[in-house]
Amino acid sequence: MSTTATYPNVRTLPVMERFYTIQGEGNYQGCAAYFIRLGGCDVGCHWCDVKDSWEADRHPQLELTDIVSEAASYPGRIAVITGGEPLMHNLDALTADLHAAGFRTHIETSGSSPLSGKWDWITLSPKKFKAPLPEICSLANELKVVIFNKSDFAWAEKYAALAGPHCKLYIQPEWNKAAEMTPLIIDYIKDNPKWQLSLQVHKYINVP
Repeated sequence: MSTTATYPNVRTLPVMERFYTIQGEGNYQGCAAYFIRLGGCDVGCHWCDVKDSWEADRHPQLELTDIVSEAASYPGRIAVITGGEPLMHNLDALTADLHAAGFRTHIETSGSSPLSGKWDWITLSPKKFKAPLPEICSLANELKVVIFNKSDFAWAEKYAALAGPHCKLYIQPEWNKAAEMTPLIIDYIKDNPKWQLSLQVHKYINVP
């Protein structure tokens, strides 16, 4: 999946952390994946569990060669780019280098900044604090909506209507309100079976 935007060739990115684990959410739950968490976010969800990622200049600028070579030292060949908000950065060169190294490229984004990079899988997680761009909604492979309160079900339906016909639809309880929201989500899915439940399995099994 290609971007329509044009950006300069960026060869360094601010990296908060990178690690090899299993994907804990969505369609690829349970699959081995190398995560690259970029610094910088202008969305600012008050319930964010990685607020340390918000300020890009707090994190070291790493060369793409080093990022990709570290990822390639592990056997898995899914690379997940996350944040923060990764689309605050030009990701064209990063995805080109990852593809050249044999990786599938996945991104987890709020969709609030223009798309860059070439992606095998786009997870769109829209946030009320800064809404996604319409063009990204139609490109998403999966829509993942975090349910913090009851009004978020209507928010989820709004973006499901903007997604493409083959987009997978997930609703996920906000971690700190899971006990309260999960029963509501289960009932909602039973009444609206186009949706599936996504859980942050990595937190339950205590892996990154």
